[in-house]
Amino acid sequence: MPQSLKTPRTTLKRLHERGDHGRDGVYGVLDAGLFCHVGYVHEGQPFVTPTAYWRMGDELIIHGSSASRMVRVLAAGADACVTVTHVDGLVLARSAFHHSVNYRSVMLLGQARLVQDKDEKIALLEGLIERVAPGRWATLRPHTDQEIKATGVLAFAIDEASAKMRNGPPVDDEPDYALLIWAGVVPLAQRVGTPAACPRLNPEMAVPDHVTGLTIG
Repeated sequence: MPQSLKTPRTTLKRLHERGDHGRDGVYGVLDAGLFCHVGYVHEGQPFVTPTAYWRMGDELIIHGSSASRMVRVLAAGADACVTVTHVDGLVLARSAFHHSVNYRSVMLLGQARLVQDKDEKIALLEGLIERVAPGRWATLRPHTDQEIKATGVLAFAIDEASAKMRNGPPVDDEPDYALLIWAGVVPLAQRVGTPAACPRLNPEMAVPDHVTGLTIG
């Protein structure tokens, strides 16, 4: 498996020094996230669909209703562009021109394969639940055949992608550093809040460890 995911289509043209085409860099950004945006064209109209994703080995997995437009179009072989972005901070410079954002992002190009084998589909869906809350799959009621049939699972081979990121303080024009203008970075981060129980939950049930111990990234 090639370690470089660089192709003519994923070669960075601007600020290439921020780029990373290695699997470790790309996988690091992917594994820190939960949501992606999937771009594709259907009947001449571009669409971008936000959806949950997870990585299983060298594939990025998404799912949806088997009847959904996204699943039907991608299962038919449409080219897709999948993007993931994390915003880590607001970069406030001494001029409007040099304001920026600290971020980590990935762009993945390719075509999806529709997962049709029932056992593989179940294993991938288990991967989703375990990605979100490790240990939860074993606590759930068994899935039904109709639920599996109604769920479309798509897998993208991760073999054409690039990561791009920025971190650090503002980069101002040299004369501007002497100006009496506050400059720096305002950090931004996702966080896990306090679990809120379903209103119809048995009040005697305690919050399980796989919920209290849930983390992101």
